[in-house]
Amino acid sequence: MSKRYGFFIFIIAAFLLLSSTIFGCGSKDEKTAGGSTPVMAPAAVPEQPPAPATNDVPSASQKADDGSGTAVEVDGVKLSKVRLEQEINEKMKALKDQIPKESQEGAKGEIRKALIDEFIVQTLLKGEISRKKAAATDKEVNEVLDAMKAQLPKGMTMDDIYKKNNLDARKMREDIGMNIALNRLVMAELGGKVKVTDQEISDFYNKNIDQFKKPEAVHARHILVAVEKGANDKVKAEKKAKADDLRKQLVNGADFADLAAKSSDCPSKQNGGDLGFFARGQMVKAFDDAAFAQQTNAIGPVVETQFGYHIIQVIERRSAQTIKLEGETKQQISSFLQNQKQKAAFEGLLKRLKAGANIVVYGK
Repeated sequence: MSKRYGFFIFIIAAFLLLSSTIFGCGSKDEKTAGGSTPVMAPAAVPEQPPAPATNDVPSASQKADDGSGTAVEVDGVKLSKVRLEQEINEKMKALKDQIPKESQEGAKGEIRKALIDEFIVQTLLKGEISRKKAAATDKEVNEVLDAMKAQLPKGMTMDDIYKKNNLDARKMREDIGMNIALNRLVMAELGGKVKVTDQEISDFYNKNIDQFKKPEAVHARHILVAVEKGANDKVKAEKKAKADDLRKQLVNGADFADLAAKSSDCPSKQNGGDLGFFARGQMVKAFDDAAFAQQTNAIGPVVETQFGYHIIQVIERRSAQTIKLEGETKQQISSFLQNQKQKAAFEGLLKRLKAGANIVVYGK
């Protein structure tokens, strides 16, 4: 796929509802801040920035209902009240189970404002695309679609995406075409290229140095013998005895991963009890204190938490460190700053278009 179309591949992220699973134990995960989180994750690809609110633009005037049946007008292009109400009702219907009855009237007003703003923005942008002859060709749209298809998980089709997100192929093509055209307009605002200097990258890194610091961490695995909340002393004693026996088997040479898979009550048993790396404070205190106090590869003493009894083994340690400004980190910052410049250019373009347009909103 041509590099210039990489800008549009972010579209697919809105439709693929895929997530990675972080294993938890008992009624909640031992990790109080679930899983390992990247120190910094600037956007790898720029996203189309949100449009500024219409209310902030002085050129949008408010007029009383003139009886014409028009809800909003942009340089002579009109949105009828009937169509606006249809769209509001469609949105409300889709959201009815998510909005409490007492909040529905307010929500309807917010939806109305959002749809009016969307109409204004879309009309202005389409007009600019037409004036600048920036419309996408069928070939360009097909190239982006082909690239999106290539990134789909095995067994998933574009039809699956359309159905899951209540879309159709025509609307998808329109959205891709609009994004290609908008990219042309934004790049024109930027003089044809998004320029990020080494100095800008260095300045961002130094101003946000805390985001590039990794705290001390340990990589550990465990076996959990779960104890239900409210269990009596007899049950606790039986569970503790089981944990002691499992620890004894490990000390005598049993394979940790195999024993975890067979005997642990934590979903991490599917990974041989492996919890990956975690920093101080990510686990409940008793577990955290034990893990950071243990020697590497030792089979630690049985540890009690609100989840039950744990046998912990620390596999490796990682000292606190600061990520250097090089390689992938430098590229991530560059991508993030490019994204910021594209957003600023888009917002500037939209502000200019609104300032030069005749925008009238009728009624309240």
